[in-house]
Amino acid sequence: MAVDKYPSRNGQQAQIMERKDPVVHRNPTFSEGPLRKDEVDSFEKNGYLMFEKLFNDDEVSIMKNELQRTMDRNREREADDVIKEPGSNEMRSVFEIHKDSGFFQALAKNERIVKAAEQLLGSQVYITQSRINFKPGFKGKEFYWHSDFETWHTEDGMPDMRALSCSIVLTDNYEYNGPLMLIPGSQKWYVSCPGVTPDANYKSSLKKQETGIPDNDSMSWLVDQAGGRIDRATGPAGSVLFFDCNTMHGSAGNISPYPRSNVFFVFNSIENKLQDPFSGQTPRPEFLANRENIEPITPNKDRLQNFSNRIKRQ
Repeated sequence: MAVDKYPSRNGQQAQIMERKDPVVHRNPTFSEGPLRKDEVDSFEKNGYLMFEKLFNDDEVSIMKNELQRTMDRNREREADDVIKEPGSNEMRSVFEIHKDSGFFQALAKNERIVKAAEQLLGSQVYITQSRINFKPGFKGKEFYWHSDFETWHTEDGMPDMRALSCSIVLTDNYEYNGPLMLIPGSQKWYVSCPGVTPDANYKSSLKKQETGIPDNDSMSWLVDQAGGRIDRATGPAGSVLFFDCNTMHGSAGNISPYPRSNVFFVFNSIENKLQDPFSGQTPRPEFLANRENIEPITPNKDRLQNFSNRIKRQ
């Protein structure tokens, strides 16, 4: 088994340690990507980048239609990859959408997002997880503070911090409908969480995460290091947020009338494939952590309208 550079959930108390991997993996082969130097530097400093309206209104309309089709197709389906809100039958997440052999599979390969991921990670990439998150009006529950990498490392065996999430805004994200919150600069620190990992933890953690979350003192310290800043990823539909795998983030519940929906693609470096989980447990299911038939993505230059027109002709 590989050396565990980021131990967590080993029965000890919480501990904060410095990150041992670069935030931006600078590789001359991928330096000519779509991001400007100041944007790359901002990602390195803060751990995230937000682009308003990376996809235009016509493309957003297509995304919303596909979102509705996905919701309708999965609403009554009882399966591990369809997550319902705790205490209700409202949909919370649908996983592994990049394997739908249709629209979202094409979207996951879109050049605008893949090239940016390659530039930041310094290599070709593949998708290790994808999902749609739904946060319905009045009923959408919170996602508590967490670092994705802590879970991906401990439960999935991701060895290094060389992955990022790409969140595509499908419905307008306001200050008041539970937008993603991020702590700038938190990607530079790793919070080793207390406790141990229960067996099949994913079955409960996808509804409400209670293992692998930072303690209050660590969270207060991270916010202090950020000068008291907690940023919110708000923006119109079609905007795109890239954030580092170790950036501390979460979201409050949605008590507004306005739903919030986002597509997440997790891009991992092809040089950072998953190994055995560092918890020593059985790997989580494929729909949460892709291990099978891993190949680097070939970016697709097609505009989404072109793809949508092809579907209509079929």
